[in-house]
Amino acid sequence: MQRAIDLNADLGESYGAWSMGDDEAMFEVVSSANVACGFHAGDPLTMLRSARLAVRHGVVLGAHPGYRDRAGFGRRALDVSVDELAAEILYQLGALDAIARTAGASVAYVKAHGALYHRLGADRSAADAVADALAGSAPGVVVLGPPGSALELAAAAAGIRYAREAFIDRGYLADGRLVPRGHPDALVHDPGRAADRALELVETGGIGAADGARVELAPDSLCLHGDTPGSVGIARAVRAALASAGHDVRPFA
Repeated sequence: MQRAIDLNADLGESYGAWSMGDDEAMFEVVSSANVACGFHAGDPLTMLRSARLAVRHGVVLGAHPGYRDRAGFGRRALDVSVDELAAEILYQLGALDAIARTAGASVAYVKAHGALYHRLGADRSAADAVADALAGSAPGVVVLGPPGSALELAAAAAGIRYAREAFIDRGYLADGRLVPRGHPDALVHDPGRAADRALELVETGGIGAADGARVELAPDSLCLHGDTPGSVGIARAVRAALASAGHDVRPFA
């Protein structure tokens, strides 16, 4: 069955003289871009460049806030109170949105990064604090996150639209969690395999887990990581496979 699906990627993660990924190429392929907001990666100039690329290519812009953890690239769990967490997410969202508006864009959705993403998926109190903060300050913003999570429940309770995502280039465990980085099944590097996974997710709503079990996800958006080795080739293969199968790649927000 042909359907519409969003293709998102984590982008804008360069900082100063340090370059991460090929954003120029990735913005040509994706329909939504999760742009780092300066805490785990990114800086004001990179955010501006990302916003300009989004406008040029008709890509919807999303804020990609993380823990205040540049050294760990936001992938380390930090002991941050729920109030501080909510405030820091609003801070990052506001920074990107202000910069984006100078380029003629605005932030349409929020997707947390790394360890923060996993915390909001499991910690209902943190998820409630973030959802309530977004409802109060940015009620039109969509939240993008893991299916069936604490964050999805919190968004529903706060009256915020929620979009489910599935990862093309990351392996899954039987319980729906991602395979931890460092494990042999954590990352998908082969473009052909990634394309097959994208089609399976779009056409069946689920994917095979690392142990052979099936995980039902019903995604609204498929995610690629801009820092994955070979990410551009993977993204192009996925986009071509979706187009060949007649699926319409377009933003969820």
